[in-house]
Amino acid sequence: MRSTMKKMTCRALVVSLLALSFQTANAGMIGADQAAAAGAPQTDRSMVMSVLDRAETTAQLQAQGIDPTLARQRVAAMTDQEVHALAQDIQTAPAGALSTAGWVAVVVIAAAIWYFAYRK
Repeated sequence: MRSTMKKMTCRALVVSLLALSFQTANAGMIGADQAAAAGAPQTDRSMVMSVLDRAETTAQLQAQGIDPTLARQRVAAMTDQEVHALAQDIQTAPAGALSTAGWVAVVVIAAAIWYFAYRK
């Protein structure tokens, strides 16, 4: 009786092991670009939000008649592609760029220095 019970248990275990296929795990190396791309949308969004939190940005938004909280809500509603494009624009924008009047002033000052320095 005991041997038939052992045989039935062993057969049930063998059948269950054969019926349930073993799943194999595949491990592989991922590139740095894939690892960076996984967290990029959240990084871009946090970078844009940190720019919106600056006092200078808030002052400029209010000077143009835009509510800073509304701007934050709009950035939160943007898609990942839109936020990425905005983050790229922020990173590549020149800091403290001169206006047209600034360039004219630089040219006039440079001309005056040249005139007075090289006048004989």
